[in-house]
Amino acid sequence: MEERSLRITGTNRNFLNRITNTLTKMLIPTKIGINGMLISIKRNNVIRAFENYKTEKNENYNQEELEKKYDTAYEAYLDSLDKYVMDSIYKKVKNGTASEFEKNAMSKYYEVTSLKENEYIEYKYRKQKYLIELDYEGVKATAKEKVLEKYNKFYISKMDSLYKAILKNYSIKVADNMNTYDSTKEWIYTKIFYTLEDYITNILSLKIEINYDENLKDVISEYERYESYTVGKLDTRDNIEKNMILLGISRKLFTHSLPLIVAEQCYEKLLKDARTLVQDTKIATKREKAYSMLINLIEDYNIKLLSTKVYWESPKQREEYKKFWNKYKEISKLKETDFIEYVKQKEILFIKNDIKNLNVGKTDYTKLLKYFKRKLVDYGAMREIKNSYKSEGKYNKIKEVA
Repeated sequence: MEERSLRITGTNRNFLNRITNTLTKMLIPTKIGINGMLISIKRNNVIRAFENYKTEKNENYNQEELEKKYDTAYEAYLDSLDKYVMDSIYKKVKNGTASEFEKNAMSKYYEVTSLKENEYIEYKYRKQKYLIELDYEGVKATAKEKVLEKYNKFYISKMDSLYKAILKNYSIKVADNMNTYDSTKEWIYTKIFYTLEDYITNILSLKIEINYDENLKDVISEYERYESYTVGKLDTRDNIEKNMILLGISRKLFTHSLPLIVAEQCYEKLLKDARTLVQDTKIATKREKAYSMLINLIEDYNIKLLSTKVYWESPKQREEYKKFWNKYKEISKLKETDFIEYVKQKEILFIKNDIKNLNVGKTDYTKLLKYFKRKLVDYGAMREIKNSYKSEGKYNKIKEVA
């Protein structure tokens, strides 16, 4: 009897498990439907509250009350999205009925939540960004044109604030009382470039597509340059050039959340990478391409960033840059009358200026210095004097022409 009782209990348990699993699979579509309706309601509420907060002038509400209503609606909207992920996507993934999109969505959710313990501030902003992006995919696929138009305004506004908050968090970590590039913070620089690229790919491209802001005309040409780096496989030189463009655009879009002191360190990181690439590249044609990229980067760094710098670490540095800037303006006058000479003189100026920077720091740039000096000799800016004695073979000494 005892054995028979155990067999029946085991059978019943298996039977109940099968029923439970079946019911769970049957209820998932219902939960998706319920969550979908709730999300739609909350989404409409947040859009309405956003429009009131941004545009409506209601005598019955002051701006502070409208902002509070918007914040409350936004929190309820996020809660409904979070509930959808856990009630619907998670259970579908667990039961093996999820689509590839849902599997990827769940994977990204885990990636974001993994930040919670050690990087709470980043987690807070990235989770909001993730949830809104997830819903935006659904809105694009199913919403009517008028609804999408209204949602785009909310979406862009909120994404702007989230990206700025994420970059500001990185900027605090990078600055950390340091005014120069710090190689120990390499992972933060990587995150900054990744975040800038993510913004330009997903938000700036949308702004340009829907003519969101007329002021974007200033960055469209640089955005088009960036687009050329989104096709095909990129090598080290391509990635440095792409990040240079990202930094250039950031100087117009994120001047407060990515302040000059941080952008300067990001440029210094790219300069270090570019110098190393020129020094380590052995194939002549590839080395020349890397060298051209370095010259462009030096120009970007000096013209787009240092020329706007107000506070310097020392009066000496400020005076040295003034001399450089005056020389650059003088050379620029040749641009209209003798373009070839303008390019040559500009390159000589950049090389001489960068040679000063190579003598500061721990990196051994012996090969790059030799390469630079050979360029100056070729341009007639330095002369090569052969010594009259031999020591284990003949060697040359390069001397700069005054």
